[in-house]
Amino acid sequence: MNKNEDQAYVRLQQHLDRQAVGFPATESGAELRVLKHIFTPREAEIATCLTYKPEPLETVFARAGNLVGSPDELAAVLDGIAKKGGIETKMKDGAKHYCNPPLIVGMYEFQAGRLTPEFIRDVDEYTGDKRFGIEFLATELPQMRTIPVGRSISPQNHVSTFDQVMALLQHSEGPFAIIECICRKKKSMEDKPCKVTDRKETCLGIGHLAASGLVSGSGREISREEAIAIIEENQKEGLVLQPSNTEQADFICSCCGCCCGMLALHKMLPRPLDFWAANFHAAVDATLCDGCGACAKRCQVGAVSVAEKKQPAVVDLNRCIGCGLCVPTCPKKALSLFDNPARVVPPKTREDLYDTIMAKKKGKLGKLKLLGKITIGSIRTGRTGKTDT
Repeated sequence: MNKNEDQAYVRLQQHLDRQAVGFPATESGAELRVLKHIFTPREAEIATCLTYKPEPLETVFARAGNLVGSPDELAAVLDGIAKKGGIETKMKDGAKHYCNPPLIVGMYEFQAGRLTPEFIRDVDEYTGDKRFGIEFLATELPQMRTIPVGRSISPQNHVSTFDQVMALLQHSEGPFAIIECICRKKKSMEDKPCKVTDRKETCLGIGHLAASGLVSGSGREISREEAIAIIEENQKEGLVLQPSNTEQADFICSCCGCCCGMLALHKMLPRPLDFWAANFHAAVDATLCDGCGACAKRCQVGAVSVAEKKQPAVVDLNRCIGCGLCVPTCPKKALSLFDNPARVVPPKTREDLYDTIMAKKKGKLGKLKLLGKITIGSIRTGRTGKTDT
């Protein structure tokens, strides 16, 4: 590949880094290799004409007219990139709109059907770089949140519609697409099978993200009833429910602590609740708990522990994400979910979420403060940033 073609990827990296969720450069150049897996040089140039906000073809053509001969040619190129998961499409007002998604959550998840050992290696190198980690954590709002499994909710909980998984599914207009969990598939390719489930299709796209998943071939369309049945099975098996951090969910990931990249990050952070969105936490009634340890085994983020056999379990409130998996597991009914003191109301839509992130995007000083906060937390908690996954 010649120098001019390489520069196309550099320009795309710099363009993506200016979007709501950044895409920073690294010394290794792994970010450019990631882009090369998805885009041709020409596609990379054209992708720089999009933004994180969905826009119609004519708006994009006004920027990209020097790169293509006609709007029809541009549409063909954009649709080709969308099939590879490099951009997202959305129908608005009867017209197709196009936008740049982040790497995570976005381009990476659409690669489930195109995974190769080389791509996995490059993504691991890039996402393992401190520059990417700080950029990912520096958003004003996280892209995902945790909601409780249905059986953990009790009448005393004040549960809004956006925190009830079945309400999210019932209120959505659809379509629905079931998507193979890319984290579980990646681990399987590395000969590290999931310890929680042997099912592959557990993650759900909703609305325009479902449509994008169908375009890229990473998902298959299912009915609302099938979506509900899959989510119910996910809860029974002990998977953590993580939808988009919006009132109108675009996706619902069902995650395990042994495979999920988000939960692995959670376990590495000294105080992960500083970066997570959740409205509940678990608590133990020590008068009922017999220290059997069932809750600790069920917890996917290491928030529950039993120091000694037959001693009451303890919940680390710096780590509990309020998923509720431990509650129905307890044979003594000693665990309950409680509302967090400060209730978090997510933005209504994904566009609103990214607008908020973009408006409060941190500069160098903000990122240095974030790094300092993580460092101090590591010293105080003794967490070194290592994980067992």
